[in-house]
Amino acid sequence: MILLGLGGNLSSPEFGAPVEVLTQALVELRQAGVRVSECSPMYRSAPVPASDQPWFINAVARVETALAPAALLALLHRIEARLGRHRGVRWAARIIDLDLLVYDDLIIPRDSDRGLVLPHPRLSERAFVVLPLADVAPEWRHPVSGKSATDLQADMQIDLAPEKQLEQQIEQIVD
Repeated sequence: MILLGLGGNLSSPEFGAPVEVLTQALVELRQAGVRVSECSPMYRSAPVPASDQPWFINAVARVETALAPAALLALLHRIEARLGRHRGVRWAARIIDLDLLVYDDLIIPRDSDRGLVLPHPRLSERAFVVLPLADVAPEWRHPVSGKSATDLQADMQIDLAPEKQLEQQIEQIVD
């Protein structure tokens, strides 16, 4: 199982509001040969760490691809750049953020020389990841802790609301 995190809190001059940017990211994944098999509802969440920047729109997509993890991460970075992401200050507001959360049961530690950490190191600490992840893969188990997505969800206080009006738009993109 391969899971991607999608998020953004700034509008794009070309694609519009964060919802449209995330939707375009899913379209570009499909155009690159990545099958988007399921996408959670999009959720509105406060910035982490707390700041005065706009709230984020977040989702998790379940995908299928023959790309290796490093190649998939490189593709995500290329899509971010095409959609207007400029990397700079950590935790800054951004047009788009695409994260490789999980690639099967693969564990790549932080001290790896590959520049890739799997599963995503803060995955189980972020409600804006755990809640949409549980929507698309409730049976998924964290390969380090052994906890399921629903267990992770139960462990945290979650105060996020899905943007229900967006579900129809997402369904048009999912294979």
